[in-house]
Amino acid sequence: MIVYLNGEFLPLEEAKLSPFDRGFMFADGVYEVIRTYNGNLFRYEDHLDRLRRSLNFIDLEYDLSFTKDVIYQLITSNKLDKNESLIYLQITRGNSVPRSHKFPHSFVPTIFISATQIKVNETGRKNGISVISLEDLRWKRCDIKSVSLLPAILANEEAYKKGAGEAILFRDGLITEGTHTNFFAVKDEIVFTAPEGNQILSGITRKILLELCKQLDILISEEFIKTNELKAFEEFFVTSTTKEITPVIKIDSFTIPGNKPGRLTMKLQNEFQKLTMMN
Repeated sequence: MIVYLNGEFLPLEEAKLSPFDRGFMFADGVYEVIRTYNGNLFRYEDHLDRLRRSLNFIDLEYDLSFTKDVIYQLITSNKLDKNESLIYLQITRGNSVPRSHKFPHSFVPTIFISATQIKVNETGRKNGISVISLEDLRWKRCDIKSVSLLPAILANEEAYKKGAGEAILFRDGLITEGTHTNFFAVKDEIVFTAPEGNQILSGITRKILLELCKQLDILISEEFIKTNELKAFEEFFVTSTTKEITPVIKIDSFTIPGNKPGRLTMKLQNEFQKLTMMN
């Protein structure tokens, strides 16, 4: 695999980081995950805008104007032209010697980009997945796409151990989002999802989903879903760059009526697929 690190295209085994990199020491960095459809980056500018916001939130300036060319060169170098690619882009505050909690007076950010072939869970997207619910123990700036992911990883691992496809998180009885997805519910032809703010990451697929709802005259309610009211909803689904729009048919021990993806969920999924085909 060829990767990009600090201005160089390198074989993965030759890509080296200092142990004093602040991303390694403090998780002092942010990242983005982008994918292609038909070999083209999908909603690239939306992802770049979100990355800029994350950088701004952590007071880290970086010129991102060159990244698109780098990404397409990685796709070519890794012979992914005939496959769909998943792009990982990470920027940290770089090295800080000696180790210190305060920001260094001068530093050179570390930038890493990789391109790999994407793996899609077609079965889950078609038939739906089960999820578990867990208390949201993450920090309170989930709107920053930070590399500090350990609480989300632990929750996702708990879901994996229980044979679930995702863990849905809640604070004070209100559902925020999944470990790496946004969460949606449907009731009376209305799509519900948590509002934007510091408790969720504003997903790009979430944004597209809301755009589709408006185009299709589907009502949207951006409000928190209460855990004790889940059984009042008729459909559930999660969204993300990798999961796209994936139906949820079971939450903990509660299985939705019919034990299959809901009608509105599949309609939105179909519309999303049409959009990606035009990319």
